[in-house]
Amino acid sequence: MKRTRRLGLALTGMAVCAAALALLAPYARDAFAILAARDEPAQLADIRINSALRNNPALVEQNIEAALAARDADLANSFVELAREKNLALSDALTTRVSDAVAEEKSASHFAKGFATGLVTGNADDVASLSGTVAGDLFVFGDIRDVVREGKHLAMGEDTDRLVLGLATAGLAVTAATYVSVGGVAPIRAGLTMVKDARKVGRLGEGLTQWAGRSAREVVDAPVLQQAVATGSVLRPGETVSAIKAAFRAEKAGALVRLAKDVGRVGEAAGTRGALDTLRIAEGPKDVARAARLAESRGGQTRAILKLFGRGALLLAAGAFNLASWVFGALLALFGLLSSIKATTERLTLAWLRARKARRLRKQLAAAAGPPEVPLASALAHG
Repeated sequence: MKRTRRLGLALTGMAVCAAALALLAPYARDAFAILAARDEPAQLADIRINSALRNNPALVEQNIEAALAARDADLANSFVELAREKNLALSDALTTRVSDAVAEEKSASHFAKGFATGLVTGNADDVASLSGTVAGDLFVFGDIRDVVREGKHLAMGEDTDRLVLGLATAGLAVTAATYVSVGGVAPIRAGLTMVKDARKVGRLGEGLTQWAGRSAREVVDAPVLQQAVATGSVLRPGETVSAIKAAFRAEKAGALVRLAKDVGRVGEAAGTRGALDTLRIAEGPKDVARAARLAESRGGQTRAILKLFGRGALLLAAGAFNLASWVFGALLALFGLLSSIKATTERLTLAWLRARKARRLRKQLAAAAGPPEVPLASALAHG
């Protein structure tokens, strides 16, 4: 009875561990893949996309509808590109609506309106308005406007956006380098403009704002700048630029320029809105560098990926312990299953050996006892 109970426990343990392993294996497989790809944004995004689509096959179509409802044709088109990459079928009606929305967004009237808005206000949220903003900055109008405005706030002891001030000051120096190199540092110029515009419209992530603010403070010599803007004006660009450039500390601008370069890379690969989406979710320059690698690998799909997973598309923002727990749980279940199989095998083998030994013992006893004795009367009767 005791041996039977032990065998039953071993069989029960094997069944429980097998069931647990079957449940944990898919999650553990995904968790292990994510942990292995934690330093490769493109691979990490692929794993998460595949997992999300398994859980909700209609995910892409739902997001396309939401983007069209929000009048964001660029985002809707990004999801269409993602669907094409993943061989997901979309209805002809839906793809036609996206194509029409993209065509409308790229129309001449829309572009002209956006360009003028970006040129005058210095705020950008699409290709057209960014083109106007960059044009204004390349002709130093935009950067002088921002430096003079914020510099005068600084001189008068008023609230000053030092980040915009530092970015505009750096932009003036980079603009000169752009002309000298015939556009060779244009991505940096565009990157500085996008960071500045994201700051103005409140689309710069809190962590990145703090980091960029500290970096911007270091590139500006405040006393020299105060003196420069005291008499500076947009109407006298040559004099103003020369005075402001004297306040720029080029040796302190390395980190800020690298950030701008990465933002420019995102903008070139994923578009202006992709760059602005990156700046909104990034917590530091490393996040932007990862986004640049993702954008260069995924191109137009980048906005869709960032929309689905946010900062989680760039790195393991949180949950690494939970992912490791899934892997550990699956390994524990596997160990339990193997141990239960071992225990069950040992108990079955032991039971079989004992049964075989018992049969052998009975045969030996029977052989030792000899043939059965015949009663005397029976023997005489047959004799």
